[in-house]
Amino acid sequence: MNHVAPPGWPEQVRPPDAPEWERTAVGWLLDQCPPEYRGHTVLRRHPVALARLTAWHVEACQAGARRGLAEARTALRDALPMDAVEATIAALLTEQARLEGVRRAAGLVEVALRGRRFPARLPGLGSRHE
Repeated sequence: MNHVAPPGWPEQVRPPDAPEWERTAVGWLLDQCPPEYRGHTVLRRHPVALARLTAWHVEACQAGARRGLAEARTALRDALPMDAVEATIAALLTEQARLEGVRRAAGLVEVALRGRRFPARLPGLGSRHE
């Protein structure tokens, strides 16, 4: 049986309906959240709740990165040399791009946990099969 994961699906998570896919999804989702989330049994027992909290957490991180980009030059110019300020901005841009991918992946995992399945795509169009 082919199990299909769409483009943007996290590599650490097995495709929907593959053996133990939900276990790998829970592990990946927990890796995206603060470590304290691991202590809440309800989040392991109800992966949809974990996926939703993960999405909210990542969205908050994205908001923080946007704020950092908007304020870094002003907030840091008196405390750091300009090259360090620019390097900080570059780090924020990199983080912003990473977070966009995590948010997309978390959304895909969430809809799969809610029961959505993804159609197979033609080979070479970015689908993963197992």
